[in-house]
Amino acid sequence: MSAFASAHTALATLASEGEHADTHPSISPYMTGGAALVILLLLLWITTRFNRDR
Repeated sequence: MSAFASAHTALATLASEGEHADTHPSISPYMTGGAALVILLLLLWITTRFNRDR
């Protein structure tokens, strides 16, 4: 049980130290989300084109 407590303490310390985000300022979350949406819609379209067994 001591290993669990020490691991918990180490993770809590690591989480509390990570207050700042190391993201690049030019990366927009809206651009990233929009690109992910377009890619997923493209994959959905490709999947439905190959699914001709209906």
